[in-house]
Amino acid sequence: MNAYSQTVISPSNPAVRGEAIAQISELGLTFGAGNAQVEVLKSINLEIKAGDFVCVLGSSGCGKTTLLRALAGYQRPTQGTVTVSGKAHTKPDANVGVVFQRPNLFPWLTIARNVEFGPKMRQISKQERRQRVSYYLEMVGLDHAARLLPYQLSGGMQQRAAIARTLAANPSLILMDEPFGALDALTRESMQTHLRDIWHRTGKTIFFITHDVEEAMLLSTRLLVMHARPGRIVKDITNPFANRLGKESTASLRSSKEFIEVRESLVSGIREPDKAHGH
Repeated sequence: MNAYSQTVISPSNPAVRGEAIAQISELGLTFGAGNAQVEVLKSINLEIKAGDFVCVLGSSGCGKTTLLRALAGYQRPTQGTVTVSGKAHTKPDANVGVVFQRPNLFPWLTIARNVEFGPKMRQISKQERRQRVSYYLEMVGLDHAARLLPYQLSGGMQQRAAIARTLAANPSLILMDEPFGALDALTRESMQTHLRDIWHRTGKTIFFITHDVEEAMLLSTRLLVMHARPGRIVKDITNPFANRLGKESTASLRSSKEFIEVRESLVSGIREPDKAHGH
């Protein structure tokens, strides 16, 4: 067993699971000034607990990515506060990891060196860096690709490498902005399975943006729905399928009457503003 694996928090550890990792209080964000002012987010209140897998749904332009950017520390809110691990979070740091739609790997570094980058910047010892790299590359099924360069990997493999790189920095919170959006359908399904397995094995807290309602239902413990004009959270529910994921086949879940009903309810909830405006 890799020595580093002994330090990884188990998702079933009652001492950490369920504690507040991030808190957003009365968050508002306005772009522009004067008559050109646009209220992008308004009165966002949200608590994300350790071990949560939160999926955020909403139509394009509803503020999902802006909310993620505020959580990441990339975007300063106009009103309200963002707290991560009990401290005000106003700029990016290693405590919050981000996985984007594109892998953004350093093309001149091997996959192992890419994964090692975060721990190296944090001045982690060489021995522990090696252990982390080995551990997370094995976890994402890329131990065989350690010495390859990013261009030698498929899109799905590159995204797995990006996830391993984020995990190796050991953040408290991982933000994912449509990380599978650029992948083909089969690769996307495979990546969903990989990510669900990684979440089970690490117990990491994940905040995941997607346009895909089924993807959200097949990954999350918790579902948020946002509406636009201005961006706000209108629904925050426990995923009713969370305890069935991994125990039943994806095909049987998707074809179940309950799954179809919940999916239609979520789709309808996302479209509600358009109905109100007569679109």
